[in-house]
Amino acid sequence: MKINLGYLCSSIAKNLAVCVLLGIALLICGCLAVSPQANLTAYNPLRSGKAPVMAAGAIPLYAPASSSAYSAGALPREQRYDPGFNTERYDEIEENAFLAVGRHPLSTFAADVDTASYANVRRFINEKNPVPKGAVRIEEMLNYFAYDYPAPGDEALFSVSTEVAASPWTPEHRLLRIGIRGEEIPEFEREPANLVFLIDVSGSMSDPDKLPLVKRSLQMLAEQLDGRDRIAMVVYAGAAGMALPSTPCSETAKIVRALDDLKAGGSTNGGQGIKLAYKTARNHFIQGGINRVILATDGDFNVGVTNESDLVDLIEENAKSGVFLTVLGYGTGNLNDSNLEKLANKGNGNYAYIDSLLEARKALVEEMGGSLVTIAKDVKFQVEFNPATVQAHRLLGYENRLLADEDFNDDTKDAGEIGAGHRMTALYEIVPAGVKLDLPGVDPLKYQKTGATHTPGAASGELCTVKIRYKQPSGSKSSLISHVVPDDPKDFSAASADFKFAASVAAFGMWLRDSQHRGTTSKEKVLAWAEAGRGLDRFGYRNEFMDLVRRARRG
Repeated sequence: MKINLGYLCSSIAKNLAVCVLLGIALLICGCLAVSPQANLTAYNPLRSGKAPVMAAGAIPLYAPASSSAYSAGALPREQRYDPGFNTERYDEIEENAFLAVGRHPLSTFAADVDTASYANVRRFINEKNPVPKGAVRIEEMLNYFAYDYPAPGDEALFSVSTEVAASPWTPEHRLLRIGIRGEEIPEFEREPANLVFLIDVSGSMSDPDKLPLVKRSLQMLAEQLDGRDRIAMVVYAGAAGMALPSTPCSETAKIVRALDDLKAGGSTNGGQGIKLAYKTARNHFIQGGINRVILATDGDFNVGVTNESDLVDLIEENAKSGVFLTVLGYGTGNLNDSNLEKLANKGNGNYAYIDSLLEARKALVEEMGGSLVTIAKDVKFQVEFNPATVQAHRLLGYENRLLADEDFNDDTKDAGEIGAGHRMTALYEIVPAGVKLDLPGVDPLKYQKTGATHTPGAASGELCTVKIRYKQPSGSKSSLISHVVPDDPKDFSAASADFKFAASVAAFGMWLRDSQHRGTTSKEKVLAWAEAGRGLDRFGYRNEFMDLVRRARRG
C-alpha cells in the first residue's frame, strides 16, 4: 500500500494547528472565567446592556441581568429565592417619620458604611423577583456608591461636607445631604494584617454562588497581601476546625491550596467557628496592626449556638478583644440577612453581600482599605436643627442605627466604624418653617408650656449644626467635630450631580418600599434624576443602577 507522505504530513500539520488554536482558545476562556487577576471591570455584560450566559456550575462573574442567566443549571431553580417558599430572613423596618423640631430638636444615629442591601436588591431584580421591603435599607443603597467628597485635611481622619437643595419628590421640602470621607492610607503605609478567614462549609454552601464563589473571592483578597501579613483559615460545619494555621502571605500558593481543598457538607455550627476564629486572631494579635475576622456564610446557623440574640452576644463579647469583623453574605434561598447585619453591627465591622466575582473585586480589592483598615470606631452623628428655620425633619434610612440623644456623649455606647477611604452619606428631608405640615399631636400640657424660647443662636441664619463623635481604633475617649450648615437652599436643578444621584437612589428605595413619604416619586422620575446625576461614572455602577430601576418590581 502506497502512503502519500506529503498529504499525511499536510494533514498532521493542519490538525496540529487546529488543536493548538483550540487549546489557546480554551486557555483564554478558562482564564477569563476563573482568574481573579483578570480585568473584571473591563467588560461587564450587565453594564453594557447585553444578556449574560452562564455554563452549568459556573461561578458568577457578574451579577446576572435576569434569571435566564441560571437557565443552564448554575443554580437549580428550586434553590433560588421563591417568594412562596424560602427561608431568607429580613427584619421589618419601621420607616422614620417626620419629627417636629419643637419636640425633637436633635437627631442622633450611628455611622453605617455597609453596602449589602444594594447588592442584594440587585440580585432580586436581576432574577425578576419582587424585592422584599425588609431587604431595602436606604442607607446601604446610598453608601454603595462613591461620591466626590473633599479629601480630609492634614491630621484629620475624615472630612465633613454638606449640601442643601429642594426635594425633587416634594419641592416645598428640602433635602440635606451630609457626607464624610475617610482618610486614604496608601498600601505601602498600611500596618501589617492578621486575618482569620472564618468560612462556612456546611451543606447549604454547596451551590456555585456560595462556597465556590467564597473561595475565589478570598483568593482575590489573599493575592493583594504581602509578606507583612498573615492569614489563618477556620472552617465550620457540624463542628469547627483549623483548615490553615496562621501563615505568612508570602506563601500565597499554600493559602490558595487550602482554599481549593475546601468542600461543603454537614450542618452549621457557626457559634463554635466564631469562638475558634477569634481565639486564633487573639493568638496572633498584632499590636497597632490590622486584626480582623472575615466571616463568609449564608448565615444559616442551625446547630450549636443558633439563637440570634446569643450569636450577637458572642460576637459583641469577642469584639472587646480589639479584633474587628467583616461579614460577607453569599447565596440565595436561605440568606439570613437579619442575622448577618446584626453580627456586623455588634462586631465592630461591616457587611457586604457578594453575588459575583465583580462584587467580590469591588469589596475586597478596589475597596480593600475600607474593608480591612479601621480609622475610627464608635462614630456617632448628632444633628441639631434650628427651630427658626426648620419645622420638622426626617432621616432617610438608618432606622436600625438610631441612638438616644444622650448616647451621643456617652463613650460607653457602641456605634459604627469608618474604614480608610470610606465615604458615608446621610440624607434628611426637611420641612422649612412656615410650610404646612400635619403631624400627630398631643393634648396641651397641664404643668408646663410646650416649646422652648429660642436662644440668640436661632437668629443666626443657620439651618442646623452637625456634630460627630469618634474614637481612635484602639482608643476609649471620643473626639468631637462640629460643622455648621447655613440656611442657603437652592433649586434641585442647581444641585451638584452627586446630590442628584444620591436623591435618586433614596427615592428608588422609597419606591421599592412603597413609602408613604415618597411624594411624587415614580420610576420615570427616579431615572430622570439619576441621569442628571450620572456624571462620569468611571466604573459603570450608576449606569447599572439605572438599568435596575427600569426592571424593578416592588414586593
